[in-house]
Parts: sequence; structure tokens; C-alpha cells
Amino acid sequence: MPPLQIRDYSWQQTESTVYLSLPLRGVQPRNSDIFCTENYLKVSYPPFLFEAFLYAPIDDINSKAKIGNDAIVFTLYKKEIGMWEALSLASVDKEMMQKIREKSVLQAQERAQELTKAKAISKRENERYALKIMMEIEEDERKKIENLKENERKKATEDLEAWKAQQKIIAAEEEVKIQREVKICQQKKQIEREKKKSKDKTNHIKTMKSKNTIKGLHRIGTFCIILYFQEFMLSLIWVLPPKGSSANSIFSETLKDDCVPAPRSVGNIKIQFTPRVFPTALRESHVAEEEEWLHKQAEARRILNEDIPELSDLKEEEKNPEWLKEKGNTLFGTENYLAAINAYNLAIRLNNKIPSLYLNRAACHLKLKNLHKTIEDSSKALELLIPHVADNANARMKAHVRRGTAFCQLELYVEGLQDYEAALKIDPSNRILQKDAKKIRNIIQGTELE
Repeated sequence: MPPLQIRDYSWQQTESTVYLSLPLRGVQPRNSDIFCTENYLKVSYPPFLFEAFLYAPIDDINSKAKIGNDAIVFTLYKKEIGMWEALSLASVDKEMMQKIREKSVLQAQERAQELTKAKAISKRENERYALKIMMEIEEDERKKIENLKENERKKATEDLEAWKAQQKIIAAEEEVKIQREVKICQQKKQIEREKKKSKDKTNHIKTMKSKNTIKGLHRIGTFCIILYFQEFMLSLIWVLPPKGSSANSIFSETLKDDCVPAPRSVGNIKIQFTPRVFPTALRESHVAEEEEWLHKQAEARRILNEDIPELSDLKEEEKNPEWLKEKGNTLFGTENYLAAINAYNLAIRLNNKIPSLYLNRAACHLKLKNLHKTIEDSSKALELLIPHVADNANARMKAHVRRGTAFCQLELYVEGLQDYEAALKIDPSNRILQKDAKKIRNIIQGTELE
């Protein structure tokens, strides 16, 4: 059935603009097809068709079309100022119409190619700009971390210098104290020497007096002198201690020895390790192969510890990727995203075949706005989540959502919508995903209309 040509249209014009109104009952944007170039206008709304071979060229890029209220209203801007004698050319045969149609289609194709190239160039520029901004942000973060480390190092150095200065002051005070004590001791010794000299001098004076007394006594008689000397000797014998008695002074006290406990006895503790038991039946046992496996595991752990210097400070249980993943999850819960990334990085170096490590690290990068790294980790997690089974469906959905969110934040809405649609295929009843996907579609449609 041929289409119905629209004849009852109306149009008005000014020197710069043409206003065209096409009455179409029940017309909707999704059901109507509008094609416009500078010399040709076509509207297809099955079963209706409208064609106009315009009287003069128009600015088809800036011209507008508004659909609603059972009509399509065109606002066509003229390229040349002036009044038209008619909307369409009067003398146009079929051959001329076909040429105009073909020329218009070629112009539209060339313009579409130019727009596609322009969009691709703009997209690359936007990605390059986003990558540049991301690198600048990461550089700023790195400088901040380096500044923090430098400040901590300076603070530690200052604290160390202050401690050394304090120790020097304490040592000087101790030295002054020791010198003071030595000086006091020397003064005491000097006083004792002076007392001793004074005592010796007094004894010398007494001795001289005794000699003078003896000379005087010679006049009295030798008998008195002998008698006096005997009494003096008897007094000396009484003062001296008897032979065989203790030589200690009567003013000294007996000192008691301190009680010191005996040293502890030395012993050895023997430790026995239970052998590793493999759950293998005796008839199927391969002890040699099992021992070789244990040796290879120990050698692999030793090489791994040498290749990763960070493992040297960790305990044996802390070298388990699962333990590091739980540690990263705990740090993520406390919003310490950088520390969580470090935990996931070390776990990935130990075992790079665990998808959840990449998935969790992608969540941390998304929180820190490291969008390109979020896309990389989400893509790596999807590569490892193969085959697609029910057990890993939830993980695959999260990977698509995180990568889609990163694309949308980079304003790559088409790629983001693809990830959200993939997540909806996994969980079609998720209302949040449906709402977000609808919002992204509206953004894309608005971008295309503009």
C-alpha cells in the first residue's frame, strides 16, 4: 500500500526563518522519522509521508523540530536572508527529485561520518584529559604521602636530637655530682690529716714536758723514777689486750653476710613434632611423592619470602592471602582505603588467581576515584570468574556494576550502560540496577538530542 501524502500543511515565513506545521494525529517521537538537509525535508509517519524540495537552502544543523499535540512544528533557519515565493520548488520532475534525494542522503552520510570522527576525537581527548587529571591527582597524593613521611622523619630526628641533648645534660649533672662528692671526700681527708697533725703535735708537747719532769726528778732520786716507770708499765700492760684474744676494736660491730640464693639448675627441654599425615589409603600411599611435595612447598615459600621483602616482617599466619583479604576487608570497613589496597596488593602478589582480591581492590579504587584502576581490576575479576555459574553470579554482577560506575564517572555512558545491562542479565529483578540503567539511558538520549 503506497504512503499517504500530507497536503494540509501550513507554513509561514520571515526574512530569516520558515515555520512549518504538519498535522499528524497521535504522532509520537519514537514513531516518526525526520530527515532534513539544506535542500530536502522528509517526514515519515506510517502510513503518512511528507516531502519538501525546499525553495532555498536552510541551516539544517541549527533548525529545530518539535513533536507534540498531534503535530510536528519545524523552525527552519534560512541560509540567505529573503522571502521565498513558495515552500517547495514548483517545477521538479521525478528525475530531479531522485537526484535531490540521493544528494541529500550522501550529504547526511558524510555529516554522520564527520560527527562520528568528531565524537571519537572528543572521546579520546576526554579520556586523555581524564587520564591526565587522574595522574595529577595520584601525583598529588604521592607528594602528600611523601611530605607526611618527611615530616614524620623530621619529627623523629628532632625527638632523637632532643633525647640526646637531654642525655648530655643528665650526664653533665652526674659528672658535676661526682666531682662534688670527690671534692667533699678530699676535704674530709684533709680535715682528718690536720686533726692527726694536731694530735701528733699535742703528743710531742706532752713528751717534752715528761722529759723535763724526769730531769727534775733526777734530783729526787733514782728510786722514785724507777717506781714511777714500773707503775707506768703496769698501766700499759692493763690497757693492751691479752694474747690470743680477738684483734677487732671494741667499737667495731660484727657484720652479717647477706643471704644469696644458689644459682638455678640447668636443664634441656625436648620438643617432638607430630608427622604430617596425608589422608591416603595405605594401598594408595605415595610417601616419596608426598615428601617431595612438602619439600617443594617449603622451597616455594622460601623463594617467595626472598622475592617479596615485605613478608620478612610478617608472621607465618599473616602470609596467607585469605588472612590478608580479611585484613583488607576490615580496613575497608573503617574507610582506610589506602591501607586496604596495600593488603590486597600483597595478597595478589602471593596468589593472583583469586577474583575477590581484584573485586575488593576495585571497590577501594572506586572510593578513592581511581577510576581507570577500578576498570582494570573489575575486568581482571571478570576474566577470573569463568565459567559463569550460579556460585559466582553475585561476584560477576558486582564487577559489572563497579566497572559501569567507573565508566559513567568518566562520562563514558555507553560503556557504562553495557555493564549495567550485563549486571541486569545476571539479576533481572534488582530494582536498583533497573533504576540506574534507566537514568543512564536518559543521559545518553539527552546527549544525543543536544
